[in-house]
Amino acid sequence: MIQKIYKFGGASVKDAEAVRNLADIVSQHKDEDILLVVSAMGKTTNMLEKVLADFREHDGNLGMKALHEVIAYHDGIIDGLFGEETNPDFAETIANLFIELWEKLQKTDVPYDYQYDQTVSYGELISTTIIQEYLNKRDIPARWLDARKYVITDDTFRAANPDWDETRLKISKLNDEHIRGLVCLTQGFIGGTEDGKHSTTLGREGSDFTAAIFANCLDAEEVTIWKDVDGLLNADPKRFADTVQLPHIPYSEAIELAFYGATVIHPKTIKPLQNKNITLKVQSFLNPDHEPTIINGEHRKDDEGIPSYIIKDNQTLVSITPRDFSFMNVHNLQVIFGVCDELHIHANMIQTSALMLSFCFDGDRQKLNLLRAELQDAFRVRYNEGLQLFTVRHYREDSGKDFLKGRKILVQQESRSTMQYVIS
Repeated sequence: MIQKIYKFGGASVKDAEAVRNLADIVSQHKDEDILLVVSAMGKTTNMLEKVLADFREHDGNLGMKALHEVIAYHDGIIDGLFGEETNPDFAETIANLFIELWEKLQKTDVPYDYQYDQTVSYGELISTTIIQEYLNKRDIPARWLDARKYVITDDTFRAANPDWDETRLKISKLNDEHIRGLVCLTQGFIGGTEDGKHSTTLGREGSDFTAAIFANCLDAEEVTIWKDVDGLLNADPKRFADTVQLPHIPYSEAIELAFYGATVIHPKTIKPLQNKNITLKVQSFLNPDHEPTIINGEHRKDDEGIPSYIIKDNQTLVSITPRDFSFMNVHNLQVIFGVCDELHIHANMIQTSALMLSFCFDGDRQKLNLLRAELQDAFRVRYNEGLQLFTVRHYREDSGKDFLKGRKILVQQESRSTMQYVIS
């Protein structure tokens, strides 16, 4: 029975040294029946997004050289791991994956979201192929699993939704097939349609969600997300000094933090774990002996004692007013949010008054233009781009004052436990 799921993100496999560190961690736990969920290496997803944009701009008429940066990056990792001992069959497998990717990049006469999933998903396929080869070299027997055959989804490309019945049917069989001492290895972020013909992705940073899906369907005991920080911190250490670790939080608080934009945990991760009471750990791959943050169903008195600071960049603030000066009533709200739902616009903060609805969402000029076009007959739409949303959970009187100093506050909203500011 597979009892533990380990998720390793891009930073944890960004170079040869990082892959060796992953193998060191796995070697200490390989007898514990684990399944590894691994992301694309480093910033590969970003690189592939740029490559895709280039191919579409040139109607697919680009050669393999357009993939040079991505290929060279992975070749460097392979050379650092294997040197002159690279297995010819493995080298051929990697080469074939890049050829497949190139062929799919040429087919630009399809919607962007569809082609995105058929191409960008290769980051994870290549990453896990390299890691399987290295684990086997380290005498850590690893079985490679194609997540597209296990995480079955609908065809909402770039934001696919799991078909839980089909996914559970596929994944649960792994417990019957599992051989003790054999590490299972699969990809985060990606899935596949039920007919097996199309790749899908679960949304950016969706590897955490993948780990939760496998854990839920396998009735696992725990999921560990391996990060480059000492557990879950109360703020991004790159933006705030004197951050502290949150030693424990309940599922509900993790959902709140993820909703407001804490990047350590994907927003969809918690629900599948909470439904099965599966513990989530956030642990440092740089300092694996450090105590992790524990997330479970327990509520402790000191869980709300530490303020948490979250920043979401590149926010667009939209303010909408009925042209006929009618109240911002239920009907108007229904119309506006119906359009947002159709355009897959997720509101990160909402504020209403008698005549106005304001909300901010992750900046996307195309979606903004579509929103304005849909609403222009009945509503006036004003907007500001390039803003930040600053959220303080469990705020105190002076929470965030230093960060706000000298900033223009466009919207401020306070609840019992959360303070939010839209700032420029």
